[in-house]
Amino acid sequence: MEIHLIRHTAVENPDHLCYGFAEMPLRKDFEEDLRSIQIDRDFDLIISSPSLRCQLLAKYFQLNYETDERIREMNFGDWELKKWAEIPEEEINPWYEDFITIKAKNGENLLEMQHRVSEFWNELISKENTNTILIIAHAGVMRLIIQAILQLPLENMFNIQIDYGKRVVIDVKNGLVSIKNINI
Repeated sequence: MEIHLIRHTAVENPDHLCYGFAEMPLRKDFEEDLRSIQIDRDFDLIISSPSLRCQLLAKYFQLNYETDERIREMNFGDWELKKWAEIPEEEINPWYEDFITIKAKNGENLLEMQHRVSEFWNELISKENTNTILIIAHAGVMRLIIQAILQLPLENMFNIQIDYGKRVVIDVKNGLVSIKNINI
């Protein structure tokens, strides 16, 4: 089984807003970004995050896809669409010190996100009769999948560079998982 993970294209965020679950528009020239992506349309299964920034990529390529809530970006709760610089220090500083277990009010922490992404991933790689899969998602989701495959400490997941509009290709055979390409 070959699984392609692709990140949505760049968002328009000049005010440096905190976003994850919240809808963020793609940059004004997003169609130019989309034209630069090369995707084979011959996939047995295509799954997108429900976020519009991911679904736009699937729609642009006229892909027949389904969505799955488990591959949304992190839920920042009450911080969503607030400027990072305007989140009160008494709220953000504990998160900066421990982004794994601390969460924004009404949001989720990284362990909770990891749980839902792992559930999705484990279900995905157990599918039968699927040779090629395309997943359209977010950097956080893709990092968590790579982190799990490589068994990196969770706190090191942000060391994995995932570029906008780029793919990660993963091969799953006989219970072994290998990362073939990153940012292609």
